[in-house]
Amino acid sequence: MSTKWFNQARYGMFVHWGPYSVAARGEWIMNREKIPVAEYTEKYARAWRAENYDPASWARLAREGGMKYIVLTTRHHDGFALWDSETTGFNAARMGPGRDLLPEFVAAARAEGLHVGFYYSVADWTHPDYPDAFARDWPESWPDENARKRFVGFYKAQLRELFTRYGKIDMLWYDGCLPAPTDGDEVNAFVKSLQPDLLINNRNGGSWDFHCCEQTVNPAPPGIDWEACMTLNGTWGYHAGDDNWKSARTIVQLLTETAAGAGNLLLNVGPKPDGTIQEPCQAIIREAGAWLFRNREFLPESTRAPFAWCTSGRLTTRANTVYLHLFYSPGREFSLAEIGNRVLSARWLDGGAPVDFHQLDDGRLIFNSLPVPLPDPLASVIAIEVEGEPRALRQRTTFWIPQ
Repeated sequence: MSTKWFNQARYGMFVHWGPYSVAARGEWIMNREKIPVAEYTEKYARAWRAENYDPASWARLAREGGMKYIVLTTRHHDGFALWDSETTGFNAARMGPGRDLLPEFVAAARAEGLHVGFYYSVADWTHPDYPDAFARDWPESWPDENARKRFVGFYKAQLRELFTRYGKIDMLWYDGCLPAPTDGDEVNAFVKSLQPDLLINNRNGGSWDFHCCEQTVNPAPPGIDWEACMTLNGTWGYHAGDDNWKSARTIVQLLTETAAGAGNLLLNVGPKPDGTIQEPCQAIIREAGAWLFRNREFLPESTRAPFAWCTSGRLTTRANTVYLHLFYSPGREFSLAEIGNRVLSARWLDGGAPVDFHQLDDGRLIFNSLPVPLPDPLASVIAIEVEGEPRALRQRTTFWIPQ
């Protein structure tokens, strides 16, 4: 399975949106607050209107943010389907919004040139065969084998709907694949028979295409494609009280961190129940996107950087270029003692102006006329062309902090 587009993209938008958005307390409220199905249905599913749903504005924001793909929660753990499913009446076409929400989403993403991903939680707190919707945090076993088999058949039928009704979809982003077993190997093969080019994450076991880590940057071993998913504030679904926003500078730093490990960043937004994305969220994404449009060269198909940590920024690599992302001004003179190659040239990535340097016999790269302050408040990037594949001047060893 080719993951070329995935590695070229390196940056995507995650969208958590559903009836839980009405409650405005995050996406796990049914479980956390032990809300019975009937109460959850009346208070949130039936009350959800999605009156300002405009996926074109989401897709446009993603493009303006420099993102290349977008992933929507087609069904979260509460079991509410955003499409008109024949498997359950608990869906957006038969209550709440009163329509299938996915055709508009897919069309809007395609119109902006984005790849399309469907998030799908295998867990379903409202299905009669799913064990213990209020477990802390996941149930450990199925009540019996017949219940498990019925449930697998149910979620497999939902996946059939998702991957036969909306044209080509690029990604299946599994979540909630507990309790085991959920027959991921068989189900993944089935979904691949419907969409051979589909990329599937690792959360349902079986055969998969990329590894994901959540709320942390934990690169997969070399040779494995991977993605880190992160919230823009502290919550996946809309939480009216959560204003703990990451700054655009933090987003840029996360992008360089994932790129340095040859991985992707999937950054989440949680639209309000009407479908609009909060203004602070939009502003942060656009600010980071403006920086990325000025400096994007480092990102597509970035390679695993062999370098250790740097006191003033981070090093990423692509082909025969090392990118020095300066987050903090090192002053006018800076010694970079990381690159083991002969350096051929150095330039500012934004604008292309040459950067004065000289390389000592011991391999150190000396910059002695850097501007103070740095030209970009988010990160100023120097592109350093080297002879051959970038390699480290010194072997990277364990960084250990005693406890």
